[in-house]
Order: sequence, then C-alpha cells, then structure tokens
Amino acid sequence: MSSHAKGRVSKSGRLGLPAVFRKAVGLEHGGDVVIELAGREIRVRTIDEVVTQTQAIARRLTAGKSGASVDAFLAERRREAARE
Repeated sequence: MSSHAKGRVSKSGRLGLPAVFRKAVGLEHGGDVVIELAGREIRVRTIDEVVTQTQAIARRLTAGKSGASVDAFLAERRREAARE
C-alpha cells in the first residue's frame, strides 16, 4: 500500500513526517532512520527495517554453506591469532 502526503523542506533541510506515517513504521516517539538516495528519489527507512533486510540477504547468501556463521568466523580469527 502506498500513501502520499505533501510536505515542505525548510531552508535548513528539515522535513516533518506526518504522524500517521511515523506511527505506521513505529516512529511515533521518534528514532533513528537510514536515509538513502536512489537516483533522484529519497528513501527514509527505519533501522529495524534495514537490519531485517540485511539479515535476510545474509541468510540467502550463506544458506547451505558450512562455516558461514559468525561463530565460525570468530573461531577462525581466534585460530589465526593463536598462530601469530
């Protein structure tokens, strides 16, 4: 579902987000966001959204690959450090 609202960017670069938008994405009390520039489009996403998407990508990339976990990575780094 897509929603639209008219807004205004102040000379200092501030942009207010409508309360209904903030509530829809869990920012009714404020919070950190990631701001992306995609061509001439500005995207504002919550940190939670970005983390969830990144985790999904990581799962797809590591699916079925043995040793492709954080624990395996850290264990390998410990072995390398012990050899030094």
